[in-house]
Amino acid sequence: MSQESVLIKALQDEIKRYRGVFTEGVQIMLDKDVSNYPVFVAHHNGIELGIAFINREKSSTIWSYNITTLEELVAKKIIGTEKIDDFKRIYKDPLKFICLFIVEQKGASFVFYPYGE
Repeated sequence: MSQESVLIKALQDEIKRYRGVFTEGVQIMLDKDVSNYPVFVAHHNGIELGIAFINREKSSTIWSYNITTLEELVAKKIIGTEKIDDFKRIYKDPLKFICLFIVEQKGASFVFYPYGE
């Protein structure tokens, strides 16, 4: 199994294990009108984006997670203003799907992954 496959499998396992924590974070953002578009940043090294949410060293996870918003991603020019409508169109129900911005050495990408049962 490749290193990338191992990391993706770990990511899937962590999403399932921490489902309640992720959905609670999303629910707080929605309830407090912070954003209708919460995004979790999955990374291995410290990143100055959003608020630290799960630290891999403290939680014995492979990934660390920050929580951010579409609005911050636009403000930091990660998503261009011309792409806001496209992002909103593909964005899935945040209580059913986790929106991940996965940051790796090779680059970064958005993924919507079901929390699972």
